[in-house]
Order: sequence, then structure tokens, then C-alpha cells
Amino acid sequence: MRVLVLNGVNMNMLGRRDPAVYGTTTIAELEGRIYEWGRALELSVNCRQTNDEGEYIKWIHDAMDNTDALIVNPGAWSHYAWSIHDALEMLPVPIIEVHLSNIEEREEWRRNSVIKDLVTQRFIGQGPDGYRLALEYLRENQ
Repeated sequence: MRVLVLNGVNMNMLGRRDPAVYGTTTIAELEGRIYEWGRALELSVNCRQTNDEGEYIKWIHDAMDNTDALIVNPGAWSHYAWSIHDALEMLPVPIIEVHLSNIEEREEWRRNSVIKDLVTQRFIGQGPDGYRLALEYLRENQ
């Protein structure tokens, strides 16, 4: 199973951005763990991160032809980027939404996810382990 992991805006600042909320794991460390978990589960994983919404959408479009599942953490785009919703809506593969923090217990504006109605499963507030749980979910349900 080919799994694309897309991390969005400000995720490159992990480890430096509000460690009390997001932890001390950097994006490089997170991606390293995701690759390890993927190998252990015999999944082919590709991780990407961008602060450019257009690039994020292009990666979603590209996934239509070469990906069996998507794990997405759009970051703040989750709360307002209908363009990402519309791009994801076209995919005929499982989509898992992950957030390091529990967005449903944070500021009111963060509680809304414009992609919530499209996803197969959500893992929120689990820190980096949310990605492991997402990969295990995909492995168990392929």
C-alpha cells in the first residue's frame, strides 16, 4: 500500500513552536518515525511538508494516480481552506486526518475542520503517535 503523508503550514516549525502544545519533536524526527512505522507495517510511505497551499493542493492532485491512501495534517488550513477540501474530495482513496493537538479542545476557531466530512478516520490530540495510529488503521483496513 502506497501512503502519502502531507503536512501543512507551520509544521516545519515543530520542536520550536509552542512545545507545550505541539511537543519537542521536529518535522525531521517526526518524518523519521513515520518512515520507521511504515516499514514495520510493510507500507510504502512518502512524507511531504509545505507552507504553500497551492503546492499542497498539487500534491493532492498528483496523488490521484499513484497513492492508495492519504494521511493529512493541513495545520491551520484545516479550519478554513475549502480549496484543500475540494481537492481531497476528488480522491477515491482513504483519507486520514491527523492533528498533534486536540483541536476540539482548543480555541473555538480551531474546532472546525473543513475536511472532517471527507475523512475515513481522525486521530487528534495523540501527538506524533497519531501518525502511527493512522498507519496502523490503514494497514488493518486495506
